[in-house]
Amino acid sequence: MAITPNDSTSRAARTIREIFESGRPLTYIRSAEERRVGKLLRAVSATLSDPAPVWQWTLTEGMRCDGATVQAGAESPRAVLDFIAKHPGSAIFHLKDFHEPLRESPEIRRRLRDIYESCRDQRKYVVITSPVRFIPEEIERSIMFLELRPPDIVELVELIREEAPLVAPHSLDGVTEVTLDQLARALLGLTLDEAGYALRRALSASPRLGPDSVPYLLEEKRVLVSRSGVIDYVSDGTNLGEVGGLEGLKKWLIERQKLFQMRDQLTNEIVPKGLLMMGIPGCGKSLCVKAIASCFQLPLYRVDMIEIFSGRHGKPEGVFVEACKMMEEMAPAVLWFDEIEMGVTSTESGGEQGRIFAFFLTWMQEKTRGLFVAATANRIDLLPAEMIRKGRFDEVFFVDLPHDDERIEIFRIHLARRGVDPSQFNLSTLVSFTVGWTGAEIEQCVVSAMTQARLADRDLTEDDLVKVSVKIVPLSRTMKEQINHIRSWAFERAVRASPNPTGR
Repeated sequence: MAITPNDSTSRAARTIREIFESGRPLTYIRSAEERRVGKLLRAVSATLSDPAPVWQWTLTEGMRCDGATVQAGAESPRAVLDFIAKHPGSAIFHLKDFHEPLRESPEIRRRLRDIYESCRDQRKYVVITSPVRFIPEEIERSIMFLELRPPDIVELVELIREEAPLVAPHSLDGVTEVTLDQLARALLGLTLDEAGYALRRALSASPRLGPDSVPYLLEEKRVLVSRSGVIDYVSDGTNLGEVGGLEGLKKWLIERQKLFQMRDQLTNEIVPKGLLMMGIPGCGKSLCVKAIASCFQLPLYRVDMIEIFSGRHGKPEGVFVEACKMMEEMAPAVLWFDEIEMGVTSTESGGEQGRIFAFFLTWMQEKTRGLFVAATANRIDLLPAEMIRKGRFDEVFFVDLPHDDERIEIFRIHLARRGVDPSQFNLSTLVSFTVGWTGAEIEQCVVSAMTQARLADRDLTEDDLVKVSVKIVPLSRTMKEQINHIRSWAFERAVRASPNPTGR
């Protein structure tokens, strides 16, 4: 949705202004973006009925007003609080990293309580910023705490308008509001500094911004999520046309694509929030997740549950919660939980894994509407009933072994992907040799046949495919009991991804 005049005030600016207008004299903002906070405070000051000057203090540089010299006698934490108390008229005081004086000095904590009383109803506002949260118990009820979320669309559009011309003077020539909105959405989840670096990356590739700049902007997101160690950016997209069979699932996705694109105009109940695909290994569940991202035209991120439970990044429960919150800030996006039954399950004794499961269920209900969750599962009997009930996911699909027509289609896809014309082969002759095969086994058959042909220094023939197919023992035969168990378990618990079941 394009930016409209009614969207001219950012979410963060509105929140800070509401805090000031409520009369609260003390605010603690947790954020590492000091430059952004300063910019927000100046913007909010300009909208107040009585515009107030913005003062900034650091332990290293002392106190100064915008564009003025350092205020003498207001260098130390105690001195700056005395300066605030004596300051005549309204003002906004931005104290950077003031959590350390609060932590170390009872005198500073007492003086800040005095400031609270002296600044009430005086239109004097003290704003403490820090990357960490430390609020002493003495002032906990007197101070407003705000966790500053990453910039929203309004702030990012403003950043593009301000910085792009500085890097490339003609970068915004011909750029429409719709394109600006698209570029800003690609930057969601980044800080203003990170978004600025991404913008410069895009402009280094092309001096004019446009839809082709989006991949360069998303690259900065890839770097950001990779830094977390538990989320991977999946770059190899797949079109729905590259997925053989599963027409029921494809139809469902195409229908929901339109709803997802209209999410800003729809209620939460209608906006698609995710699906669960369970079934037999090797039948295309992972491929379908990649196709979802392409269908919805969104970046795809995968949560690595092994890394979360490794302990290398902290306690698994906290790491999982932070990963989910980070992805909400990255929205719109597709978030992939692979083999979800191995990481997000309930346990009889509760514990950390049980708490992760409880958080996940609540989060699925309340997460931001721009994040589509795609979960896959193989050992579906491990999935608790709470996971698959209606309301958690929009739909639960069962991906079965491909039937005859689907296997032929999968052969065509894998041959064409490798530069071989499928029309040269009578693929229907392979149907009887591939009963019970998975899509992965069909791919391996094509790869092995092409390898044999290449070793013989000739083109691939239909006979090569037949010779390889008779030697492959499919998973449905070697693990017959497990496959039958999966099918019987899912029969009444999920919708079939293929409209024509095999009947076996």
